[in-house]
Amino acid sequence: MNIDLLKNEKIDQLYSNNVKIIQSTEVFSFSLDAVLLADFTKVSSKRIKKIVDLCAGNGAVGLFLSQKTAAQITEIEIQPRLADMANRSIKLNGLENQFNVINDDLSKSLDYIKKDSVDVITCNPPYFLNYDTSKKNDNEYMAIARHEIKTNLDKIMMISSSMLKTNGKMYVVFRPDRLSDLLINMRKYHLEPKQIKFVYPQQGKNANMVLVEAIKDGKMNGLKILPEIVVYDNGSYTDYVNGLIYGE
Repeated sequence: MNIDLLKNEKIDQLYSNNVKIIQSTEVFSFSLDAVLLADFTKVSSKRIKKIVDLCAGNGAVGLFLSQKTAAQITEIEIQPRLADMANRSIKLNGLENQFNVINDDLSKSLDYIKKDSVDVITCNPPYFLNYDTSKKNDNEYMAIARHEIKTNLDKIMMISSSMLKTNGKMYVVFRPDRLSDLLINMRKYHLEPKQIKFVYPQQGKNANMVLVEAIKDGKMNGLKILPEIVVYDNGSYTDYVNGLIYGE
């Protein structure tokens, strides 16, 4: 399908599953955190009918998930330019029947999605607190994606808990230095953390990403720390990460 590209846009591909995504270094490009989040998220069960991706950006996480589920996927993104990129990428991949893109503040999600109706929620939220003194990217698109300008963990967990069915699952990729904030906010809204996987840039370095699975109204405790992911070995991707990106 021919899709019109705007200035400075290009089409990239995740070669492990042939998904094509419209990207722009001026406004947004997916990175490894989106690939890892999609891989970490369990959606293969036929019982999973409805998935919501919050803070969806250009739709990368949802598009990657579409390759391992037939469930309906709703992507919620506040920035019109990014929501438009997601919509065009969906059309580029011929996935219009599986997707719905909502261009609105995620706090209004229940205007579009029935309470207690969602099986799985994914989220790659803004990582940084929005202090007045915080150094932010001059690019507004990047600043909103990275800092809690338009939303924060409390709002994300509150709306996620409202949308999820009992025993529905939430999957989040975040920064380890704010892991305690994430876990506290999850439990505040009855999202019980059940699995954590740390991501290390290379052996001997501190973790720079963390993946968390939580279950709505799940029994307290029983948290598992899963085997870690290491991204680089001697300057090249490890076999695991190489397989996620290139399918090799």
